[in-house]
Amino acid sequence: MTKEQIEAELAELKSDYVRIQGDVEKATSFGVNTSTGERKMIEIEERVAELNKQLDALD
Repeated sequence: MTKEQIEAELAELKSDYVRIQGDVEKATSFGVNTSTGERKMIEIEERVAELNKQLDALD
C-alpha cells in the first residue's frame, strides 16, 4: 500500500468515525442500544492504529 493510499483510507476512516460517533451520541440521548456503533468505532480505532504503523514504517 502506498503512502497516498494509506492517507486516503485514514481520511475515510476518520470521517466514518465522526459520523458513527454522532449517531451513537444521538442514540444514547434516546436510550437506544449503542453496542453496534461502539463496536464499529473500536474496529475503526484498531484499523487507524494499524494504518498509522504502516505509515510510520514508510517514513
